[in-house]
Amino acid sequence: MSGSTQKELQSIRQEIDHIDDALLELVNRRAGCAQKVAEIKIAQGEIDCFHRPEREAEVLRRMMDKNEGPLSRQTIGRLFRELMSECLALEKPLAVAFLGPEGTFTQQAAFRHFGHAICATPTASIDDIFKVVERGVCQYGVVPVENSTEGVITHTLDSLLHSSLVITGEVSLRIHHNLMSRTHRFDEIDVVYSHQQSLAQCRQWLDRFLPQAQRTAVSSNAEAARLAAQQEHAAAIAGEVAADLYGLHILERDIEDEPDNTTRFLVVGRTPVGPTGGDKTSLLLTLQNHPGALYGVLEPFARHGISMSKIESRPSRKAAWDYVFFVDVEGHLKDQSLDLALKEVAENVTLLKILGSYPRAID
Repeated sequence: MSGSTQKELQSIRQEIDHIDDALLELVNRRAGCAQKVAEIKIAQGEIDCFHRPEREAEVLRRMMDKNEGPLSRQTIGRLFRELMSECLALEKPLAVAFLGPEGTFTQQAAFRHFGHAICATPTASIDDIFKVVERGVCQYGVVPVENSTEGVITHTLDSLLHSSLVITGEVSLRIHHNLMSRTHRFDEIDVVYSHQQSLAQCRQWLDRFLPQAQRTAVSSNAEAARLAAQQEHAAAIAGEVAADLYGLHILERDIEDEPDNTTRFLVVGRTPVGPTGGDKTSLLLTLQNHPGALYGVLEPFARHGISMSKIESRPSRKAAWDYVFFVDVEGHLKDQSLDLALKEVAENVTLLKILGSYPRAID
């Protein structure tokens, strides 16, 4: 390396050092501001939760939109998510419930939405997530609601039907499944454990490469990894984090049948979220039993220019052939057009429950 090149490298490294010093000072100044915000909120009587989903969404979108590179939009989002997470933890750490044990995709979704500076609390079931948030043990919970390959998670829809909690956010997570085991050989595997959704998402791969293995559904992929770690001829389908946690070898990566396999998660809490300008609203409704009832629900949305992104039906369990509809529309309850549409919809249904308005998932 020539002397001029070494001199240029030294100059660039010195500039990096100066930038790092400035970043360190600014990061801690931001943290100091967060502490002052906490002091003001405490003085006003706020003690349970300092997290404001709408504020965080606005900050993330603003910084990602302002980004000119060379770092990607997604990288900037991750950096600022973690920075806000650490600053919020200085005010008061968030307790967030997820479907346990450690190492599930639901935990991964919780970290993606809130950052890693949270008290992540594993629960045994989706029902338990709702219960601990309702009781105030945790401020928020993260639950899976639908997968791009296998459709909706019915336990979550049923819990939303009966819970007083509101939806405060959503997370879209690309799901990559890995086969892991204590053994290194496919022909030594007698049983494969995983969540029923994951087994379904890897059905074709299992048919081709492990036709001899029994498929056993368990409560979560992390639980599958825990069981596989205890048995010599067992395997699990789970995320990479689970392999590290339970000391398993990854025999094959990315075995999902669909390469764009994505799961949507909902964040549930006790406090409604204010508008951000990039919001979604989820509804639950039951229809009157007469011809054109569904049209009477859909038509007001169309007339007021409200885009509907999802409609899903579930048996109400109250009477045969009686259904509950879960609907996602664009916009916030405080938007005039959506408010007008919902007032008209309410006249054509027997039940209208607002599950929540919340910021759209930030990619």
